[in-house]
Amino acid sequence: MAPLSRRTALAAPLAGAAPLRARAQAAAGGAEGAWPSGPIRIVVPFAPGGSTDAVARLAVPGLQRALGVGVVVENRGGAAGSTGTDIVAKARPDGQTFLLTFDSHAVLPALVPRLPFDLKGDLEPVTLIGGAPYVVACRPDKPFRDLAGIVAAAKASPGGVTFATPGNGTIGHLVMALLGSRAGVQLQHLPYRGGGPAVNDAVAGHVDMVVGSAALVAPQVAGGTLRPVVQFGPQRLPALAQVPTAGESGFPGLQAEAWWGVFAPARVPAPVVARFHEALSAAFREEVVSRQITEGQQARLVLGGPQELGRFLDAQIETWGRVVRENEIKAD
Repeated sequence: MAPLSRRTALAAPLAGAAPLRARAQAAAGGAEGAWPSGPIRIVVPFAPGGSTDAVARLAVPGLQRALGVGVVVENRGGAAGSTGTDIVAKARPDGQTFLLTFDSHAVLPALVPRLPFDLKGDLEPVTLIGGAPYVVACRPDKPFRDLAGIVAAAKASPGGVTFATPGNGTIGHLVMALLGSRAGVQLQHLPYRGGGPAVNDAVAGHVDMVVGSAALVAPQVAGGTLRPVVQFGPQRLPALAQVPTAGESGFPGLQAEAWWGVFAPARVPAPVVARFHEALSAAFREEVVSRQITEGQQARLVLGGPQELGRFLDAQIETWGRVVRENEIKAD
């Protein structure tokens, strides 16, 4: 028997899924017709290989079991994530297409002029999957031991303290701009095209610090080539239990997390949104998957529903949009 191709394997409904599919259709409401009516597409608005792509693919097996249809991840990168997002915003509201995106989603309205879609009006919140704190890390031979040390060094040498991020307008960039405003100091941002080059230059000592998600810096922290200085989560990450948060370091409310959220085109029926959220949450609660999220991505699972994601997104848009405008930050 010839081996299945990767696409065929992903698209093939798993054995025993028919009863689960029947329950999904019943939950969606008979008035809307049978749902799902075929393979479900999850659009990731970034290139393959990143954390958003990895998180999406972790959900596929559980979704296929719960919904009884194939689930395909489609990478449509470009324009800071707006290209793939636009595809979902303009998709038919039939519950067959969803967007799984990253924290930069909330920055798009402020950072990208003339978006081809309305971020709030054209997309429906489904699930807040989880979040991982942004972390400031430096080489062990650098003098920065805590957030107070970074601020003191910046005051002593305005513009002389440098930090690298995976790109201009990323949350790592914005939280350091916010720190500079609140502390009254100037920190020099060095944007890179991706997290890997930013980390490499921090390890090499070409830049004072790197700001990235906990997962981005975890290998170097574990290997001793980078030392974590501060984390921007609401509480300490268990894997970084000895590293204080910004709130504990004298900057209450200064938080920045890498997060993943799922959205549907506007006007998808509420029962379909509710059922997809239920299936997605169950997929991420599976032991193997949840462990890969908490350990591999250094994240905490939230699995908040549409209302929680909606409130969270509003706060993120307000916070980071204000930072972009006040600092006149432009997209690359």
